[in-house]
Amino acid sequence: MSTITTILYQRRWWIFTVVAIIGFTLFTGEFKEAQTTAILASTLRQSTPLLLGALCGMLGERSGVINIGIEGQMLMSAFTGFMVAAETQNLLLGVLAGIATGMLMGASLAGLSVSLQGDQIIAGTVLNIAALGVTSFFFQQGYTLPGKTPKIDLWFLADIPVLGRVFFSNRPLTYLSLLLVPTVWYALFRTTWGLRTRAVGEHPSAAETVGISVAKMRYLNLILGGAIAGLAGAYLSLEAVGSFERNMTNGKGFVALAVMIFGRWNPVGAWGAALLFGYTNAIQTQFQFRGWLTDHPQFVGMIPFVVTIIVLAGVVGRARPPAAIGQPYSRE
Repeated sequence: MSTITTILYQRRWWIFTVVAIIGFTLFTGEFKEAQTTAILASTLRQSTPLLLGALCGMLGERSGVINIGIEGQMLMSAFTGFMVAAETQNLLLGVLAGIATGMLMGASLAGLSVSLQGDQIIAGTVLNIAALGVTSFFFQQGYTLPGKTPKIDLWFLADIPVLGRVFFSNRPLTYLSLLLVPTVWYALFRTTWGLRTRAVGEHPSAAETVGISVAKMRYLNLILGGAIAGLAGAYLSLEAVGSFERNMTNGKGFVALAVMIFGRWNPVGAWGAALLFGYTNAIQTQFQFRGWLTDHPQFVGMIPFVVTIIVLAGVVGRARPPAAIGQPYSRE
């Protein structure tokens, strides 16, 4: 067989999956441009918080710290971002407040798991429970925003059929999340900081012997990851919904962990996985619009979570996490 034929044969299941998704999307959109564009645009919107959550978890786990608290970081950031924006009537201040909240929670996780060397799973769980309790207790109805972040069309690119309206006609936090994919990839795999991050995540003792501070690198990564999780929370309350609701993250932080693992701790892979999970959410919505399986709404609602289980059970087994993940480190 020729080289091209060999590659196509080796990638046959991926090709089949892509063709099946395209065919199902066209069928669901009734082979009309407007409906198909709506499904793909919804896929991108649904994937954005998952992508940001996955990037947050990736920075922590690449440095050797498990971050189960992404859900809490996103929820608390959504709350503070909304409250600050509502009080000041300034969306930019709300976004900055959300990012600062995520960074503070990332520093808290670092304090519990790095300085105190506590169990990382329990530390993340504590953040989730605390965020749910605090936001539910302090949130009061009656606050309103001056609006959502404005939609921005990128020149002639927005006029491209289908894909132009999907990728080049979005709101600012969506563009920022897309820019983070190549930025984090370059930082992780092409910079000294990335090399040190991966070193402390694989062999912390070896990294320490060449002068790399494991504790500082883990603190730095968890705080940077917290900033990205804060951006995800601000996206939910200030860009996607335009308000705050109790437990509005609704498990997105946990699905983001599956996205990160499915993407094999790589930003580009995580983006592809986030789009897959976002697509399942978009299809779920289309089922409801068209009245398909409306007699069994629970079945339709569990589609994203069924995909999560299938991915974790069928694909994740072949993914290799950083070697020192979840292991507290102390200088001997």
